[in-house]
Amino acid sequence: MSERAGADETVRQWREDAGREGLVLLDGFHALKHALRFGADVRMVVADDPGAVRELARGLAPDVEADVARLVRPAVLKELLPRVHPTGVAALAVRPDRAAGLAGLGRMPRPAPVVVLDNPRNLGNVGAVVRLAAGFGATGVVTRGDLDPWHPNVVRAGAGLHYATTVERVALEELPPGPLYALDPEGEDIRCLTLPDDALLAFGSERHGISPELRARADHLVSLPMRPQVSSYNLATSVAMTLFHWGGPPAATGQGGEDS
Repeated sequence: MSERAGADETVRQWREDAGREGLVLLDGFHALKHALRFGADVRMVVADDPGAVRELARGLAPDVEADVARLVRPAVLKELLPRVHPTGVAALAVRPDRAAGLAGLGRMPRPAPVVVLDNPRNLGNVGAVVRLAAGFGATGVVTRGDLDPWHPNVVRAGAGLHYATTVERVALEELPPGPLYALDPEGEDIRCLTLPDDALLAFGSERHGISPELRARADHLVSLPMRPQVSSYNLATSVAMTLFHWGGPPAATGQGGEDS
C-alpha cells in the first residue's frame, strides 16, 4: 500500500470509528499518555508528525513509548478535528464498562472517598475534578444531571486521567453506599471533622450549590473556611481542599506535578 493510500485509509477508519458509541477522544499527548499508563484500550492514534510524538514519548513517558510507537499513524489532524491540540496528536480509546464501574464504586470496604458532583455545568471544571480525584487516589467521581462526564472537553481537561479512577453519571438512587458529606455554607467547619475513607463527598453546582434532594439525603453538612464577603470557591478548588483534608495517597518522596 502506498503512503498516500495508507493515509487515506487512516482518515477513513478514524472518521468511521469516531462516530461509534463507546469510543472516547483523547486530545493531546498527555491524555494519550495517561490513558495508556492506566490501562486504556487505545484503538487508534493519529498525529501530524508521528516522529515528533515518538520523541515526546521518549522524553516524557518512556514507560509508554513502545505503545505510542506501535499505535501512531500519520494524518492531517485539522481534517479530522475541529481543534488541534498543540502536541499534534489525538487518539480513540474504549470507554470503560459502566456496569463494572458501578460495581467498583459500590464495593465495600472502600479505601478512599467517592466525589459526587451534583448537577455540574462547566465541562472544564468537571475535568479538573477528575484530575484531582485521580491524583488524590479517590475511588471515583460520579455526576448527577445531564452533563456527560466523558464529554471530549471533560476528558481533555482531565488529561486522560478518567482511566486512573472511575467516572460515571448516576441517578440519586444509584449513588454508591457510604456516609454522605455534602458541602454547604451552613455546614460544620471541615476542620472539626475527620472524613472517613468510605465517604461520599458531594459538591453542588457552580451557581446553585447542592440540590434540595441531595441535601436532604446528606448525613453531614460540611463547610470550608472562607473569609466573610467572599462569595465562593471554584468547584475544583473546593474538591481539592476537601480531598486534602481527607488525606490523599500515602506520602512519598520525589513526587511532583507535570505540565498538561
